[in-house]
Amino acid sequence: MIPGSFAYHRPKSIAEAVALLADLGDQARPLAGGHSLIPMMKLRLAMPEHLVDLGRIAEIKGIRAEGGDIVIGAMTTQHELIVDAGLAGKLPILRETALAIADPQVRYVGTLGGNVANGDPGNDMPAVMLFLGATYHVAAKRGERRIAARDFYQGAYFTALEPGEMVTAIRIPVPPAGHGHAYEKLKRKIGDYATAAAAVILTLKQGRVATCSIGLTNVSETPLWAEEAAKIATGSTLDAATVKKAAAAAEAITSPAADNRGPAAYRKKMAGVMVARALARAQSRAA
Repeated sequence: MIPGSFAYHRPKSIAEAVALLADLGDQARPLAGGHSLIPMMKLRLAMPEHLVDLGRIAEIKGIRAEGGDIVIGAMTTQHELIVDAGLAGKLPILRETALAIADPQVRYVGTLGGNVANGDPGNDMPAVMLFLGATYHVAAKRGERRIAARDFYQGAYFTALEPGEMVTAIRIPVPPAGHGHAYEKLKRKIGDYATAAAAVILTLKQGRVATCSIGLTNVSETPLWAEEAAKIATGSTLDAATVKKAAAAAEAITSPAADNRGPAAYRKKMAGVMVARALARAQSRAA
């Protein structure tokens, strides 16, 4: 289908962009890579009267270290996450997750900010941001504020962003050296959303899990931080009984819908399977 008519705006700065969003009100939508918004516009599920294209704003692109954090501009593409050697050394889970998103054509244009900001429960990066303890820099005409990723997602396509606000950067604490990581994604075909997916990061001490965090993708209206499952894994050697218990705890917090990826019961069970696989692979990678 063809989208409805709209006015197109291309600001060159954050200040110009947030001024447009504030002045144009509810009928304006920021445009990043467009892979979520444009299809919705073609289906007439979204009909904004104004698009504010963020592509020319240099200050919301790039990757930098800042203290013990990595700060990534919202308009940094998935491809740029994949090829950045410094990021791969400190946060390899981002490269692994980005490689699981869609296909190369999408990754060359799709942005990290767009993936995390629109509240699509099928997007891969939000669950990763939850389990990494990320924070989003949010700009508005009145100034900037920061929102923890764990407080950001409130429902399908519903977030803590207020009218006139936009995500400008993602701040992620650097995990300890020697950590193990994994993103396990079950999907029907290349480019598809996850039937279920799990992200794990952990550290080991004398063969036991010292720290652990787990995120889940596309098994609820929002990404999920599986805090109880991670607590079960912590302190263990990840023996079979513990992994089974952690997987069950992860399944318990899911509420997937039945769709063309499978019945709800199947998708719930696959969330646990992905957790078990991700725990095993993260353990094998941990120093």
